[in-house]
Amino acid sequence: MGVGKIGGEVAFLASVLGLVDELILHDTSVPLLEAQRLDLLHTGLDIEVSTDSRAAESADICLFAAGSPRNPLIKTRADLLSANLPVADAAIRTLSRFDGILITVTNPMDVNNYYLCNKSGIDRHRCIGFGGQLDSARFNLALSERCLSGEGWVFGEHGEHQVPVFGRISEGVLPEMREEILTELRGSSMEVINGKGGTVFGPAYHIIDLIRQILCDSRQTIPCSAVLDGEYGLDRCSLGVPVQIGKEGIRTIEEWPLDGWEQQKFDAAGAFVQGLCQNLDL
Repeated sequence: MGVGKIGGEVAFLASVLGLVDELILHDTSVPLLEAQRLDLLHTGLDIEVSTDSRAAESADICLFAAGSPRNPLIKTRADLLSANLPVADAAIRTLSRFDGILITVTNPMDVNNYYLCNKSGIDRHRCIGFGGQLDSARFNLALSERCLSGEGWVFGEHGEHQVPVFGRISEGVLPEMREEILTELRGSSMEVINGKGGTVFGPAYHIIDLIRQILCDSRQTIPCSAVLDGEYGLDRCSLGVPVQIGKEGIRTIEEWPLDGWEQQKFDAAGAFVQGLCQNLDL
């Protein structure tokens, strides 16, 4: 759902890489929808491309990437809530009989993932919010630029309240550098948005990786936004945490120990997203 910059790029990559044998495209812009359909067909790939949204209920995976993207005038992803909540409502009508895996991309992603899960009735383990992989890739880039080795993970909100986890870094990182890196991560997407109008390659690459892991039942642990029901002491929200991914969606939510700095940031992220979710009409 949504065949703009990210939705269109994911459709193209999924086709080229042979991850799908059928695509069902949906967008409120009919000219864009038809243009993307034709552009995909013009590749000559042996793939069926449909624009009949009624067929989406039988799909294995649904990608919700519709709505308004960030631009230089929108300071945070959370500021998109009022604009994109009606888009989520429209998507729910299409998802009424959907029994596959839902991947939420549209920002504010965590809130939209929680809203879609609750409104559609889809089991929470089949509702996956995308963002943690991308944030973690940006975190690992920041670490490498500082000659820090280890595995960087980002939990919490996909936004201002993201939580870089330093526990798997080989060297200790002082609070001052942690805050410096966090500030850098918060602004990393806007640097791309200011230069080219939106992020495309990074999100599309990691979304494709997520789709591949679902389809091949990888059972690997990656950071995704999951609807929580007591994990990390939180409920009534969706938040970035380590999850094991498989063909059923989220197989398990792993609860990792966090140090004091990380726990404080994670608690703040939980409170912020919970606050947004409590204002939803559920």
